[in-house]
Amino acid sequence: MKIAIVGTGKIVEDVLPHLAGWGWETAAVCATARSAEKGRALAAQCGQPPVYTDYAAMLEGAEADAVYIAVPNSLHTEMARQALRAGWNVIAEKPMSSNLREAEELAALAEVRRLFLYEAVTTVYQPDYAALREQLPQVGEVRLVSCNFSQYSSRYDAFRRGEVPAAFDPARSGGALMDLNLYNFHWLAGLFGEPEELAYSANVERGIDTSGVVTLRYPGFQAVSIAAKDCSAPSRYVIQGAEGCLTQDTPANLCGAVTLRRKDGGVERFHTPVEHRMEMEFRAFARQMQAGDLAACYEMLRRSLLVSGLLTRARQSAGIRFPADRA
Repeated sequence: MKIAIVGTGKIVEDVLPHLAGWGWETAAVCATARSAEKGRALAAQCGQPPVYTDYAAMLEGAEADAVYIAVPNSLHTEMARQALRAGWNVIAEKPMSSNLREAEELAALAEVRRLFLYEAVTTVYQPDYAALREQLPQVGEVRLVSCNFSQYSSRYDAFRRGEVPAAFDPARSGGALMDLNLYNFHWLAGLFGEPEELAYSANVERGIDTSGVVTLRYPGFQAVSIAAKDCSAPSRYVIQGAEGCLTQDTPANLCGAVTLRRKDGGVERFHTPVEHRMEMEFRAFARQMQAGDLAACYEMLRRSLLVSGLLTRARQSAGIRFPADRA
C-alpha cells in the first residue's frame, strides 16, 4: 500500500521509519513552505519520495492509496474534506474533527463516495484492548470505572510564559480533552457504549482546558475520566465489578497489560507485546483497504462519531468554544 504523508511534526517523525515494515510505502510528503527542508529530510528516510509544499498539488499529482493527515487539530476537517472530494482514502490523526458536526460531514462524504476514512486512534486496535473486552464479563456487574491519562506537556511551560502552542490553542482545537481524554473516551466507548449523562469540570487557562475531570453516568454504574497536560501522575485504568476488577497501568494510547483480580483472590494477567503503539492501527488500515472491507472501516467510523459527540458535549459543558463551533 502507498501512503502520502501530510505534516512534519513529532508524530510523523515517530511513525515514518516504521511504515514500510507495516505494509506501507511512502509515496509523497507534504510540508508547509516554512518546513520544506524538514519535509525533504523526512523524505530522505523513506526512499526520497516527492516533497510537496502545496496540498492541492499533492492531491492532484501524487499516486497513493491513502493520505495520512498529521497536522494541527483544527486543520483535520478541511484537509480530509479536500482529500475525500478528490477521491482519496483518508487516515486522519485524532481528533478527526473539532466537533461532531464536522465529523458527521466527513463520515457522510466518505460513505457516499465509498471511500475509507479512519481516525487514527491507537487504543482500539491494541491486542491488550481486545483482551480487556474479552475479560470484562469476569468482573460481573460493573459498578465503578476510572481512567487517568495525565502527563506534563513539554509545551506547557511555553504556554505559561505567554506563548500559544497548538496543543494549548483554542483556535487550533487544542486542550487536554481533545488530546488525552479522547483516548479515555475511546477506551470507554469501546467497552460500554454511550453514557446517559456526562459533564466536564476543567481547569481552564486563557480559554483552553489544561486538565480536567469528566464524570459519566451509565446504566447501573458511574465512571470518571481524568486527563491532564499541566501535571502528571501514574496512568491507572480500573473497572470494578461485583465479582472482581480489571486494571491497566498504562495510558489508553498504549493500552497495555491487563490484570484480572477475582473476588476469590485469584489473579490473572493478559499481555501481547507490541513493538510500537501505532503498529496495529496501520496494519489494520492496510489489511482492510487491501480487502476492500468498507464495512469494518465504517464500524470504526461510527465509534469515532460517538466519541466526537461525547467530546463536543463535554467541552461545551465546561464552556470551552472553538472557532469551528461557530461555523
